[in-house]
Amino acid sequence: MQLPIYQKPEINVVSPPNSPGANSGLVDEQAGVLGAVEPTTAQARGHYAVVSLGCPKNLVDTEQMLGRLDADGYRMVDSVEGADFVVVNTCAFIDSARDESLAAIDEMLTLKREGKLRNVVVTGCLAERQQGKLLQERPDIDALVGVFARNDIVSVVDDLYSGLEEQRTVFKPAAVNPLSDAVRSAVTPRHFAYLKISEGCDRLCTFCAIPKMRGKHFSKPIEQIIEEAERLGRSGVRELVVVAQDTTYYGMDRYGKPRLNDLLQQLDQVESIDWVRLMYFYPMYIDDSLIDTIANARRIVPYIDMPLQHASDAMLRRMSRKTTRKLQTEIVRKLRERIDSLVMRTTMITGFPGETEDDFKELMDFVEESQFENLGVFTYSVEEDTPAAKLPNRVDPEVAIRRRDELMALQQSIAFEWNGSRVGGVEEVLIDAEMPEQEGVFIGRTRSEAPDVDGLVYVSQVSEESPVEIGQIRQCEIVASQGYDLAAAAID
Repeated sequence: MQLPIYQKPEINVVSPPNSPGANSGLVDEQAGVLGAVEPTTAQARGHYAVVSLGCPKNLVDTEQMLGRLDADGYRMVDSVEGADFVVVNTCAFIDSARDESLAAIDEMLTLKREGKLRNVVVTGCLAERQQGKLLQERPDIDALVGVFARNDIVSVVDDLYSGLEEQRTVFKPAAVNPLSDAVRSAVTPRHFAYLKISEGCDRLCTFCAIPKMRGKHFSKPIEQIIEEAERLGRSGVRELVVVAQDTTYYGMDRYGKPRLNDLLQQLDQVESIDWVRLMYFYPMYIDDSLIDTIANARRIVPYIDMPLQHASDAMLRRMSRKTTRKLQTEIVRKLRERIDSLVMRTTMITGFPGETEDDFKELMDFVEESQFENLGVFTYSVEEDTPAAKLPNRVDPEVAIRRRDELMALQQSIAFEWNGSRVGGVEEVLIDAEMPEQEGVFIGRTRSEAPDVDGLVYVSQVSEESPVEIGQIRQCEIVASQGYDLAAAAID
């Protein structure tokens, strides 16, 4: 579902979560502002707005901080101008994400200087990565809260309200055990939620700074995850989106071996959940038993997101991906053969140091061969303090962009042809929102589309006697395709 994007100079907010007719949901991939109804009671200790940027893992952190602030008597408002303070939860994954985060911080600081905000609190990955540098360059920031200090958000805000500003930074080392995600104020629609099963990453991909920001991999206990899933199901969630930095590595640290298979078998038994969607697979530890579990599950949808990054063996070695094109081809083949109607999403990088035209041709051939239904492409971004930043043979940025565009043109033809093949079929559609200013038209997703990153299904209500409602899973006939999106008619 596409939601309002952070724009200048006006701050767009989503509707209050879980309110009647709410169109609240994921922030845009890079930015968005989350809002809630201003409380009518005078008992609120203070009012705040939140700018949340980045990935679904970061969004779960945002929901955690909101839950703690709400429990302590603070309340979100539906406008930044109506807030006493703002929390900016930042992303620092690549250059564009950092630029987006800095732009959001700067705009909040401008509002503060204009007297429209009292305090600006910056949290998340950019705060964790830059720490003192960020405060030095932007001294008007009132407090910096690192990734692993998110549970201290209330004490930070309390100190600001009390005028205690001596300690403006709160950073903690990665926790020995995963932080609980039990205290959450949801900002997605009430019918879907992200379920984070682990933190951090042990992969040492040469291009990636996530281990420096998020620490080493550590898994939640299976029983804790199942408890969270059941709690979300009782609250009205129908789709759980399983996320981690490295999903297939789940359990290695805690149990001495990967145990995603065991976890999924138990998640598949949570009666209150209809769909379980799997994101962020790594092309290792995918064995026959895991494939069988997904193939035979009642609730796990046949959808796998597996970021592969490249297909040339030379590039995979330079990226330290610990895999080969042959292995990736075999994994994709095996998954498609054994999981009926499987839909796959992946991401690729163009312009990595040393990438030649032959390497790029291998990547193009692999994508043509694999026929991924969904695929995204990044151009390489130099990340400080990563091994790739020191590699020779940098690729000209214009060449990286040209290769990205060529790869996306190929992918577009694959995706459009696949969408066209779906016309005339009947598929289940989870209804996410009403279409603005178009009565009787709704926005939804089938099992083949993950929230926010894939295409949309525009559903027309055919009969008033069988109204379409947000949060329903409706049988729909696919009547047309338009690019990455579909049009459908709800079946009575």
